[in-house]
Amino acid sequence: MEWKSLTTLEQIRQIKEDSAQHPVVIYKHSTRCGISSMVLNRLERAWNPTELKSTAVYFLDLIRYRDISQEVAAAFNVPHESPQVLLINQGECVYDASHMMVSYPTIKQQVLELSAS
Repeated sequence: MEWKSLTTLEQIRQIKEDSAQHPVVIYKHSTRCGISSMVLNRLERAWNPTELKSTAVYFLDLIRYRDISQEVAAAFNVPHESPQVLLINQGECVYDASHMMVSYPTIKQQVLELSAS
């Protein structure tokens, strides 16, 4: 799985722009949370880059980049949670999940439904 690190406010604008061409996933991770580490491990083991090859995937360390995390919540109108996954399409969050609801099969299903519409 090839993560792009989300570390600047400018990247949020770029994610919105890029999501007009292809879906973008943001994974918000807390380095202080055991559940977050477990969800990350499960996501990385299940992720199949061949199935979602046109989907950009961003990793946000929300402890280190708290200001970016707060801006992500505001920019995409979602409550802050951790761990959390957001699916961005056409500049908007079209799906989000947190804690044990974060799963590769669900993300894959959401991306494929976007592609079909």
